[in-house]
Amino acid sequence: MLAVILAMVAFVGWRWWHNHPPYGPEALAIKSSLQIVSHEEAQAALGEKVNAPVSNGRDQLVLGRVSWQTPPKPLDGGYFAIFLIDKRTNLKAGGFSASSPRQEAVGLGSAGVENKIPERYPWLRGAGDVKEGNGWSSYGSRLAVSDGNASPLTFVALFPHVEGALRAAVHVPTAPVAISDLLLALVYMGPDGQVYWAQRLQG
Repeated sequence: MLAVILAMVAFVGWRWWHNHPPYGPEALAIKSSLQIVSHEEAQAALGEKVNAPVSNGRDQLVLGRVSWQTPPKPLDGGYFAIFLIDKRTNLKAGGFSASSPRQEAVGLGSAGVENKIPERYPWLRGAGDVKEGNGWSSYGSRLAVSDGNASPLTFVALFPHVEGALRAAVHVPTAPVAISDLLLALVYMGPDGQVYWAQRLQG
């Protein structure tokens, strides 16, 4: 009986340690900004090595900047997930261009483990998959940063102009959009899919 109790205590202790973040968001002193820009302004912000998203007509481009201090500890298999979400629809932006001093450490896409984010942070329910009928679908993207030295991160997101009923069919945020419609957040994900913490940056 004693052995069982000790094993349970050890497991609880291990689980606490496993899910405990190495540091909190205050250690990073995160700064951020969002603004609507022209294609020329977007390209200038990204630099010569990264192409801004192609936009036409009434499409809109949102320029974002996120910077942080060097983390106290390396990410070691974890990553920072950066979400840009339209609060009107709880949809993630559909396409990004991004530039960073560690360009190879910045990725675009989504991951199944990120469905745990809205379970812990309901205000970030747009970070997970979208329920459709009896199933779930993944739409839109987030930026994933695998190196703590990848700051500052500059990105441009495309918000396409779509007419009428087609807006619901594209499953990504569309123009017209205002900065006040947007939520920007940084989530620290652990190497085993732990949701260490989430920080609201804008919106």
